[in-house]
Amino acid sequence: MLSGLQRVLIVDDDALVADTLRMIFDRSGFRSTACYSADQALACAREFTPDLLLCDISMPGRDGFDLVRTMTSELPSCRILMLTGLYSNLHKVKEHARRLARPIRVLIKPCPPNDLLREANAILAGV
Repeated sequence: MLSGLQRVLIVDDDALVADTLRMIFDRSGFRSTACYSADQALACAREFTPDLLLCDISMPGRDGFDLVRTMTSELPSCRILMLTGLYSNLHKVKEHARRLARPIRVLIKPCPPNDLLREANAILAGV
């Protein structure tokens, strides 16, 4: 696994989800932090400089896509993995993700921790 000192910024407006994901990544050898809004995540990212942004799509205020556009501009080396609980909108979400400046992978939540970690490691490895 590549997780060594990789930094993961987790963003979800549901604090329980964000904190649980942070715990999963921390226990798997990553250095992670959780934020509960896009604005909070941007402020944190500027100091934390994550290697991977794990971001919910639907959030109050700025949504995940807006956060991704800003992050790709400000931190171009940060890889991105998006989560959505809206399975019925998955096709639209993936279509929107394809139109972003760089390819973005999308997973449905809840996602088994092993699948999430496997996807995160693949993204960080450039696979």
